[in-house]
Amino acid sequence: MTPSLMILDPVDTVAVALSDMAEGETREGLTATAAIPRGHKIARQAMRAGTPVVKYGQVMAVATRDIAVGEHVHSHNCGLPDSHSDQAPPRGAPPEAPDRTTFEGFARPEGRVGTRNYIGVMASVNCSTTVCDAIAAEANRVLLPKYPGIDGFAPIVHDQGCGMANQGEGFDALVRTLKGYRDHPNFGGVLIVGLGCEVNQLTLYKPTDWTRERFVTFNIQEVGGSRSAVRRALELLEPIAAQANEDLRSTHPVSTLCLGMQCGGSDGFSGITANPALGVASDMLVAAGGSSILSETPEIFGAEHLLIARADRQTGDRIRGMIDWWRDYAERNGASLDNNPSPGNKKGGLTTILEKSLGAVAKGGLSPVAGAYAYAERIEGPGFVYMDSPGYDPVAATGQVASGANLIAFTTGRGSCFGAKPAPSIKLASNTELARSMSEDIDIDCGLVVSEGVSLAEMGRRIYDLLLDTASGKKTSSEEFGYGDNEFVPWKIGAVL
Repeated sequence: MTPSLMILDPVDTVAVALSDMAEGETREGLTATAAIPRGHKIARQAMRAGTPVVKYGQVMAVATRDIAVGEHVHSHNCGLPDSHSDQAPPRGAPPEAPDRTTFEGFARPEGRVGTRNYIGVMASVNCSTTVCDAIAAEANRVLLPKYPGIDGFAPIVHDQGCGMANQGEGFDALVRTLKGYRDHPNFGGVLIVGLGCEVNQLTLYKPTDWTRERFVTFNIQEVGGSRSAVRRALELLEPIAAQANEDLRSTHPVSTLCLGMQCGGSDGFSGITANPALGVASDMLVAAGGSSILSETPEIFGAEHLLIARADRQTGDRIRGMIDWWRDYAERNGASLDNNPSPGNKKGGLTTILEKSLGAVAKGGLSPVAGAYAYAERIEGPGFVYMDSPGYDPVAATGQVASGANLIAFTTGRGSCFGAKPAPSIKLASNTELARSMSEDIDIDCGLVVSEGVSLAEMGRRIYDLLLDTASGKKTSSEEFGYGDNEFVPWKIGAVL
């Protein structure tokens, strides 16, 4: 039988209710003094005001008033402590390399491998986004039926590129992001369309060894206007589509896979089921020579020490520097890193950003941290790495794809609707109720860890197998629906001028 309460570490002062608990109900020696929703916390011991609340073996909050044994522990009696731990607990060893170490993908120059074969229609500036959407729609209508070997024409459009400084953090991040997509192995060809007078000029995006034969650009102002731009684009895209149509899947090692890991709409089960199960799959991928990326710096705040403890000094210092930058960035903009969790997170059982972060870093498994990268910076070398980004999922995922992620795994406890062209995105539910209520959007029910007692090791293996199946062409739920045309959101940093 599965337990009715879960204690995540022997030193924890709280346990997690695995199903709704009525007032007066007793489970495993604890009697609830009030109704406790599933995923929420019950006090295992009395806590005086000002003392730490411990979950995952780490401080996740401070009691704002006296808390009795059996009380519901949440926002009404908890707050954020003035500081958090910098000591990481002992951790086990990551798993050995799995037996399955190949998948079927598209060979690209420089040894990179695509998991999809899209053609990108990219806007250099917001002024060309409508035209790019029209080009992609017309190409999917006219050209795609003629060339079934490609997955489609993906519009990569955004609201930046002008009205901004032509140097500095914001501009550099945009250029880095667009170049990462231009060179992405999931594209079999790319067209970039500009207006002509913008800050983000097309001259910044010259062909590379990969894109040289299947890469074209033009400005709308130079071809006669919007309708003419659509006609011109189809003329340029047809020979690219004909070449990409000849690309065939072949067998490649898992070492050519790069996984971007995201979580959104988290709940009290996320850090118990979906996130640690994804951590197991990440460890398996890394053990087989692949790469995985953890991001969302505001959502590792309070748990960064768990990553730093697994990194060398240089990487650890880079992660500390990212946290310091975010503290300053939030303060300059009248915000605070403890603004998290969201109302939905709190309804799902998460009380403070520390608790949310401690669950979020579980996606990183047990592997050493092999590097720390700037937003959209290309990942070099295998291993588990950290990439700086906001916690806003579309922005974080956009940066991961630009860095080279050719797969995305997205955990959710409340339900999130998301796709990330050109990288397929699998959705992992943290609880079985969500997997049933939003079955159209969920690929794996990780709630089985609680509802049926499936081990994290087994659930991680199921995720790993699905990742390889997806990399080999199996469509995800988000792909079946058509997500991905509107989720390209580069990080916007700095003033709009």
